[in-house]
Amino acid sequence: MPDYTPSAQAFVAARDFLQRHRADYARAYSEFAWPRLDTFNWALDYFDVMARGNDRPALWIADDPAGAGVKLSFAQMAERSARVANFLRAQGVRRGDRILLMLPNRPELWDTMLAAIKLGAVIAPATTQLSPDDVRERVEAGAMRFAVVDAAELNKFEGLQGIKRIAVGAAPAGWIDFAAAYQASPAFTPDGPTPASDPLLLYFTSGTTSKPKLVEHTHQSYPVGHLSTMYWIGLMPGDLHWNISSPGWAKHAWSCLFAPWNAGACVFIYNYARFVAKDALAALVNCGVTTLCAPPTVWRMLVQEPLASYPVKLREVLGAGEPLNPEIIERVRAAWNLTIRDGYGQTETTCVIGNSPGQPVVPGSMGRPLPGYRIELVDGDDHPASEGEIALVLAQRPLALMNGYANHPEATAYVMRNGYYHTSDVALRRDDGYLVYVGRTDDVFKSSDYRLSPFELESVLIEHEAIAEAAVVPSPDPVRLSVPKAFVILRQGYTPSPELACEVFRFMREKLAPYKRVRRLQFSDLPKTISGKIRRVELRRSEMERPAGAQRQPGEYWEEDFPDLR
Repeated sequence: MPDYTPSAQAFVAARDFLQRHRADYARAYSEFAWPRLDTFNWALDYFDVMARGNDRPALWIADDPAGAGVKLSFAQMAERSARVANFLRAQGVRRGDRILLMLPNRPELWDTMLAAIKLGAVIAPATTQLSPDDVRERVEAGAMRFAVVDAAELNKFEGLQGIKRIAVGAAPAGWIDFAAAYQASPAFTPDGPTPASDPLLLYFTSGTTSKPKLVEHTHQSYPVGHLSTMYWIGLMPGDLHWNISSPGWAKHAWSCLFAPWNAGACVFIYNYARFVAKDALAALVNCGVTTLCAPPTVWRMLVQEPLASYPVKLREVLGAGEPLNPEIIERVRAAWNLTIRDGYGQTETTCVIGNSPGQPVVPGSMGRPLPGYRIELVDGDDHPASEGEIALVLAQRPLALMNGYANHPEATAYVMRNGYYHTSDVALRRDDGYLVYVGRTDDVFKSSDYRLSPFELESVLIEHEAIAEAAVVPSPDPVRLSVPKAFVILRQGYTPSPELACEVFRFMREKLAPYKRVRRLQFSDLPKTISGKIRRVELRRSEMERPAGAQRQPGEYWEEDFPDLR
């Protein structure tokens, strides 16, 4: 074994065990144990050692379906990130400093992630879809000291004070040019050992309240914790893994960084301005991708193409984000003789439950608990149940579980109550041990692969001068699974009309990132309890029970009714 530290040796031994028993679920689950770590810096103690003299590809970013683009080896990534670490240190970045990272899929994203880990800095990834208000909120709530930002997004930081700004691309006045990083020394010396329990990552998440919560992960919970994700995917050394996920979200760190590089696999990215199924399939074939993870929205688009005519080299295909329709799974199986395997996890965890490689896939099931996780289903009183909330047993706390919400101790205490980490997701357990997803315990829902909070969208809606009350629920959509639909009550003096609907849609476009926008609107009364609380459950049920292709309801408008908005 290379000259790994004792902690890195324990990590690699745990990794090797899972890879050896990737097709033996019973043994992997019963015998796997999380490594015990004292000090551990994944980038220095594992990645750099593994990368020494390693010319195998680590990162391949293709700009067209033929694969033209950038291809970097593990050795090159180790050197590039060392230079970036020295550059960031020269800008004043110190251990524990918080860095907002807003980059698309370009090499500098991975260079900065590795560099920040080496420095012991804390990274807060952010999607480029954020609005200026979103950016301000994250900078202030997260007490960010530095920002590394793509040149196309710099205007979103105008007027922000107290943060040192670094531009990737053309750097205007007031911004530091990231390009200088590659002139820094390739020899990086850390300022000391990194405690494995030190904070490493911060992800913003919103539930049913307006205050965003900061999910805090450590140098062990995500880098090491994603051994469970590696196992679920079935990654092996030399694989070419494509995870279709946007930067800034936890799933990107899951499967575009930690899981593949834990396995010694290459991260593959195909950059596109707009997803086109036939181009994505061509990229799969031309580049020789071996493992693919995609959200259901993408799978629904892919199966519209004649899959059998694409001679893919795939060994593993996976879906994550929400349950897949059995028809789609069957169409992929018929074309490629491969079964899409579901997986389940959260920003607060790594992959918790999944259909693992080599095991029977039960139609409609999310799979079984993955190695390192002990799962209980609990009722409203936290008693074990055959159908109940998915909960992690804290007496056997998984190393991969978040530290907590960095800015919200009350929320941390609530989700960690009574000896369990509560996921707010409900499942039922079959007699064979497989779990079937039921739904959320709250009103948060998924649209495409994004988790949306009705409360947040409603809060923006009622900022409009014409809207007195609003309730947002998911409305079925054949591509996105669901889209946000708002039921609104108007203020006195306003009358429902197509013109007003168009104005509300335009207002939402100005206020919200594209993935959050309300796509359907209905002027309507709102069902309420005796105490005056809106009964979203009734609205949700009415939408879900609505037949496909049903006519619009009175006072209902869809965003596509107004082509001038585009």
